[in-house]
Amino acid sequence: MSRNLRPLRLAAAACLALATAPAAALAQKAVFIVRHAEKAADGSDKDIPLSDAGEARAKKLADLLASAGVTRIYSTDTVRTRATGEPLSAASKVPIRIYADNSALMAELRKEPDAVVLVVGHSNTVPGLIAALGVKQKVEIGDKDYGNLFVVVSGQSGEPTLLRLKY
Repeated sequence: MSRNLRPLRLAAAACLALATAPAAALAQKAVFIVRHAEKAADGSDKDIPLSDAGEARAKKLADLLASAGVTRIYSTDTVRTRATGEPLSAASKVPIRIYADNSALMAELRKEPDAVVLVVGHSNTVPGLIAALGVKQKVEIGDKDYGNLFVVVSGQSGEPTLLRLKY
């Protein structure tokens, strides 16, 4: 697949998933969830920035979600997560809100049932967040796996639908 068309096809798949979700889901929030993009060094220090590849991936994410109607962006308080959300934040004029843990984030999301949200987390926080949103499928993210875009929408029966894309 052409590299230039890949983001457009992923965006089309995400929009199709949202458009074909049950009618009740369209009145509910959509949550886009990513792990931060590639970091410049190994380790868990909160000040590790994105690598050049990570900066390019963050820009791809912004391009992909440019027309998704994102109204809230949440990030953990690390340089790499904030930098992953920054291109979309700058383009959409939606400020990045910092969250401390999944419980605090879930409390915020419950206050905004109609929001379309991007959440940027880590390989060890994203699976728990997806589970907290009610998804029963187990999600694992490898240590060097940076290309997942998870889309969670409410289902008609109350059970959410999970779409896992690569970008």
